[in-house]
Parts: sequence; C-alpha cells; structure tokens
Amino acid sequence: MAKKKSAPKSAKTAAHADGSRAIDIGIAAGDRRKIAEGLGHVLADAFTLYLKTHNFHWNISGPMFNSLHLMFETQYTEQWNALDDIAERMRALGYNAPGSYHEFIRLSSIREEPGQADAPAWHDMVQQLVDGNEAVCRTARKVLKTADAAGDDPTVDLLTQRLQTHEKYAWMLRSLLE
Repeated sequence: MAKKKSAPKSAKTAAHADGSRAIDIGIAAGDRRKIAEGLGHVLADAFTLYLKTHNFHWNISGPMFNSLHLMFETQYTEQWNALDDIAERMRALGYNAPGSYHEFIRLSSIREEPGQADAPAWHDMVQQLVDGNEAVCRTARKVLKTADAAGDDPTVDLLTQRLQTHEKYAWMLRSLLE
C-alpha cells in the first residue's frame, strides 16, 4: 500500500475538536469572542432602533407628518442596510449573529414600543428616537474600546461609522425638540 503524502504544513488548516476550522486572523480567540458578543449587543440595539423608527414612520400623524414621515424613512432605510454589515462582521470573527426577536429583546438596551394602537405623539416619537440613537452610540463605544485594544481595525472602522451616523441622527432629531 502506497503511503499517502500529507499536504505541506502551510497548506493545512488547523481544526478544533468539534471539527470546525480554526480562525487565525491575528486577533486572539478570546478577543474575537468578546468583540463578537459586543457586536451582538450593537446589532440588537440597531435592529430595535430600526424597528422603532419604521414603526414611527408608519404611525406618525399630526402637523409634523410629512417631514417626520420622510425623515424616519431615510433613517430606517440607512439603518436596515447597516444591520448586514454588523452581522457580517460577527461572522468574519467566527461567530453567529443573533437573528430572532427573542435574542434582540434579550440583548438590546432599547425598550420596545407598542404599535399603532398606542402610537405616541410626534414629539414623544422623536424623543424616543433620540434616546435610541444615543443608546446605540453608548453600546457601540463600549465595543469599539474592546476592538481597538485587540487591534481589530475593521470593527473599529465599522463602529466609528455607526457612531458618526447615530450621533448625527440624534442631533437632527434633538433639534426638532428645541
């Protein structure tokens, strides 16, 4: 029987006991886990804020209808597209992204709001969205520090972009209440 040649060491991919492939992207496994867990909280906050913004877009009424309906649509559309980037970063780090209402409720720091039957007045909607955008910022900042300390530049870049967007949204919404 001929002896099988094994692949050169550099071509081998290390595997864990469970058969999954090891990830060696220059970030320690423990750091990747902490960053991914933090990103799960960012994703939950971002999804909850997206859902709340979309809810308010659907249920806004009163004298501010037109301007807020359009503003909320612009914001929820951008937020929806950003969710994918956050989830895909978690996957690149080797972890699954949360993807159910149950998980998002458990991980989010933003409180869910009732739907159309109990829709708040426009100024309460705006205040809740200010609060929600600020909550995303606080959560993202915590994870950014962890990612920065681990040398995870792609996550730092992603979170910096999200911070810039959510700080801007909070400012724009806050200005309506002055």
